[in-house]
Amino acid sequence: MPKRIALLGSTGSIGTQTLDVISRHAEEFIVEVLTAGENVDLLIRQALQFKPDSVVIANNNHYELLKDSLAGLPIKVYSGSDAIDQVVSAGNVDMVVASMVGFSGLKPTLSAIRAGKDIALANKETLVVAGHIIQKAVKESGSRIIPVDSEHSAILQCLSGESGNPVEKITLTASGGPFLNVPIDELEHVKPEDALKHPNWDMGCKVTIDSASMMNKGLEVIEAKWLFDMAPMQIDVIIHPQSIIHSFVHFADGSVKAQLGLPDMRIPIQYALSYPDRLTSDFPRMSFSDFDTLTFYKPDLNKFRNLLLAYSALERGGNTPCAMNAANEVAVGAFLKGKISFPRLPDVVEQTIIKVPFSHDLTLEIIYDTDREARSISEEYVNKIKNIK
Repeated sequence: MPKRIALLGSTGSIGTQTLDVISRHAEEFIVEVLTAGENVDLLIRQALQFKPDSVVIANNNHYELLKDSLAGLPIKVYSGSDAIDQVVSAGNVDMVVASMVGFSGLKPTLSAIRAGKDIALANKETLVVAGHIIQKAVKESGSRIIPVDSEHSAILQCLSGESGNPVEKITLTASGGPFLNVPIDELEHVKPEDALKHPNWDMGCKVTIDSASMMNKGLEVIEAKWLFDMAPMQIDVIIHPQSIIHSFVHFADGSVKAQLGLPDMRIPIQYALSYPDRLTSDFPRMSFSDFDTLTFYKPDLNKFRNLLLAYSALERGGNTPCAMNAANEVAVGAFLKGKISFPRLPDVVEQTIIKVPFSHDLTLEIIYDTDREARSISEEYVNKIKNIK
């Protein structure tokens, strides 16, 4: 029987690539649910093509347009975040692809886990802010989390067949983003359009800015801790500008396994959808003759302080990663609007972490309170910077 898919964030970069994969394997997958935040026009086009059972637009202001555009079709139309929570828990869904960006992905992903759905996880923030709660819910429901990020997918593939074999550490690779070779004293003058020119990957604005500041890699370090039960000291990061090796696993006998491939997110997306099986594809193939050199560098933690802050947040634990994530979302939004300069991104994060009251015991209430307070502190700090300018 085809696997029935609910796609959260269908109009984003991961969402559109997921639908591309599904369209190539119509006999393997059925789209049951599509959700989007604001892009109602694209959601309508997707619904007309894939004819899902349900569609949800998070912004209630777009509901009437969505409903009218799909009138006469056997498609249920809803709006609002509560509706998203409900449709992902429905009995006609086998797997939920969680590709909503940022903190907003936590609630529906947790609802799907509690309903026992398998999760193809592209929303790393869910584990960053609530890893302990998510881990507990997975154990109680029997749900499975299959990572979509290319780095974590690579680790999962390297661990396949290695059950019981001790792992010393894992190494996540990072491209270094568009500013890898830009001197640190020149970063003050870079613009959002410069940061959005990623050399290898085609991603959404928020993820691309996070890649440029290496916060994306910091979030992935925290995500890896929860996905693979690793201590912070067991998770390394290495700069690999070609983005061909997606991650390494180091075993206790001295062996190292790596997963390689072209930088094409459809490959890990397809693997997550079909896991543990592999489906054939006509995606471009990698030829080693096209890459005569693969290079690796240690990240410059003075230049990319966000990575250091992420490690510190992971070490401290509690609600600190949640505060860090909220501050970063505010900082990225401010940078994209021209309110702060690029080097100020880690400043916003650091100052927010310092001021948010620490809590070791986590509940959903504490997480939501932390997120709200961190955003308020971050916005106040952004406005202070802007006024000084």
